[in-house]
Amino acid sequence: MKKFNKVVDFVSGTPQFRITESFDEQSPIYTFYSQTDLSEDLIGIITEDIDKKRVRTKDDVNTLCTGDVLFSLISGSAAVIGAAHQGYLYTQNFVKLIPEEKIDPQFLVYLLNENSVIKKQLLIGLQGSQVLKYSLKQIKDLEIPILPHLEKQKIIGEIYFKQLRVQALKNRVAKQEMMIRLQQLEEVTKHDRESI
Repeated sequence: MKKFNKVVDFVSGTPQFRITESFDEQSPIYTFYSQTDLSEDLIGIITEDIDKKRVRTKDDVNTLCTGDVLFSLISGSAAVIGAAHQGYLYTQNFVKLIPEEKIDPQFLVYLLNENSVIKKQLLIGLQGSQVLKYSLKQIKDLEIPILPHLEKQKIIGEIYFKQLRVQALKNRVAKQEMMIRLQQLEEVTKHDRESI
């Protein structure tokens, strides 16, 4: 077992309460990265219809790049940032993880989200806490199992992300089928009411 902070560097998000809003038209506008965005990056499906929270500021803020690994201190889950969220501002509810070269980013996400040893450590850390939120210290102190070699990590990471996407697409199809069935049932009951 190895301490997580020996193989990964951490960059905390910008504290939201410290961001000074600017009313100068020349100041850049940033979109806040949300829990929904994390879920989208995890399954690789982006929904466009959500109203995103933005801020205009001259402050130096932490932003995301495609391929970054981000961990949510709220949900205790990680994702690899997709192109749709390039340049988004991430707050203190998230931590960017920068793995050393011998760790594949997708495998790192798989490890944090699915490994039973890590999940157990995260749960123990939450016990007795008033606010259900993970701490940076807790993440740094995680003990991680011995990692497979890089090629094997890449294969595992790729399969994991493909499987999440397939599952999400199946769920979406099932949801649409359900809506169609409910509509049909509504039509039948409406027809019955009219014939009474």
